[in-house]
Amino acid sequence: MSNHFNLSSSATTLVIVAHPDLKASRINKRLTVELERRGNVTVHRLYETYPDEKIDVVREQALLTAHDRIVLQFPLFWYNSPSLLKKWLDVVFELGFAHGKGGDKLKGKELLIAISSGGAQSMFQAGGLHNYSYSELLRPFQQTANYTGMIYRPHFVVSGIREVSDEQLEKYVADYVNYVEGRPALSGRGQK
Repeated sequence: MSNHFNLSSSATTLVIVAHPDLKASRINKRLTVELERRGNVTVHRLYETYPDEKIDVVREQALLTAHDRIVLQFPLFWYNSPSLLKKWLDVVFELGFAHGKGGDKLKGKELLIAISSGGAQSMFQAGGLHNYSYSELLRPFQQTANYTGMIYRPHFVVSGIREVSDEQLEKYVADYVNYVEGRPALSGRGQK
């Protein structure tokens, strides 16, 4: 499987950043700041937008329909996404919008998942501490894409975050920007 995909120059990208304490996150903060610095994607900080967790469904659906590809960026918490992202999916991907009669608003859009994880890559495999690969743990997101008619793309992972050096982080950042923009990774890090 190829670790990159072509993105039309007219395609627009929305990155939903769902980190409950982004200011304290070395990895997710750096990834987010770089995307914002470049300015060619829409970066939407979910926890800063909804500190009270009262999600404006109409606004969120308008953001989704205005973009061709959606990136969900979050730290892997207990083998899942942070709670606000789950709530966001529950209320925004509603019947008549994302599925069911008339629910074709996401059809054909790309869905990409970018996660950070404290455990080393080797811990996420059969026989490893966590028994399952990242691909297996992210299967609900893949099925969400399938069910809504979205195109699920390979995920991006920064694992072993506590051991990532500043130099390694900058390689991840470069690869992440390429990932978000649909270009091949420079170092081969992160993309799966």
